Amino acid sequence: MLQELTEDNLQEIVNNNDKVIVQYSATWCGNCRIMKPKFKKLASENESVAFVIADAEKFPESRKLADVSNLPTFATFESGSFKNQAQTNKFDVLKDLASEII
Repeated sequence: MLQELTEDNLQEIVNNNDKVIVQYSATWCGNCRIMKPKFKKLASENESVAFVIADAEKFPESRKLADVSNLPTFATFESGSFKNQAQTNKFDVLKDLASEII
């Protein structure tokens, strides 16, 4: 499942799904745009995990769920709790992060 946030409700998604991977991004972020299709591909290969794209500037409450200081940031959540994150534009790093919960 892949969804892009349209409201600041990431906490609700994390609470309602056992496993969640989030891409924090922003419209101006070039590396975010480069990683988005790769994130979507990973989502299509892992139907049992909720994949979420969150605009880090539009949704400050969602941003607070991880330590987002650079973009893109990818964060994993399991059983309603923050697990791990990586600030990267490298697909291999994203795959390694995702493999911790997939």
